[in-house]
Amino acid sequence: MRKPGKPLKSEMGWSSVDRIVVRGHDLPAELIGHVDLGTMAFLEIVGRLPSPQEAETFNALLVTLVEHGMTPQAMTSRLVHLAAPEALQAAVAAGLCGVGSVFAGGSELTAKMLQEALQGQPDGLDIESTAAGIVEAYVARKAAIPGIGHPLHKPIDPRTPVLFAIAQRNGFRGRYVALLESISASAERRLNRSLPINATGAIGAILCELGFPWRICRGVAAISRAVGLVGHLAEEMRNPLAREIWERAEAEVFDNKE
Repeated sequence: MRKPGKPLKSEMGWSSVDRIVVRGHDLPAELIGHVDLGTMAFLEIVGRLPSPQEAETFNALLVTLVEHGMTPQAMTSRLVHLAAPEALQAAVAAGLCGVGSVFAGGSELTAKMLQEALQGQPDGLDIESTAAGIVEAYVARKAAIPGIGHPLHKPIDPRTPVLFAIAQRNGFRGRYVALLESISASAERRLNRSLPINATGAIGAILCELGFPWRICRGVAAISRAVGLVGHLAEEMRNPLAREIWERAEAEVFDNKE
């Protein structure tokens, strides 16, 4: 027989006959109708309600990644919905599997890079030399530097300055943002090409400023993209595209067969 382990305990929520409590707050009395979805997400992840400054900043991050057009994630959700229209949640889940290093999930890699570079470092750390060392390390192993560069948005990702301005006015533009800015500048000099801070990079840096551990950052991106994928499926129901995408792909592959 297995010996008893640690007590099973969670602070997330509980229910009784007449009460529902989430993170210590009465759901019907204190949360429903009183907080927005971003604030609720912050409460779930962090364990406390955000300050007004945290709420504004965090909500801005969530809004940023909701939609970015007909991405592979969106097409995947639409195609799975075509195959299994009775299971909308499966189509959303399929799209969320694509929140990775290329589309929407880069905030995790950026946050990891920044947190590892600054962990235990004094406030007087030379940001520029630290950034240059990071760039050289990535260049030496021929790896992409997280958080910078975009195939379309050059020389500026239009989302980035807006996010940094919101972070600044709320007191969250600190040394993580400064380090990422220095990494971008150093990489542009080193590689002689435009490498602006992209939206996921900005989100990763600001999440660091908010105190989020890097391992949770991709989850924040998943929250945003789930909303967008439901939107794509709503449009798919109104104006189906998935069958056309499938039939065109199948026809072109057939036409180009050897």
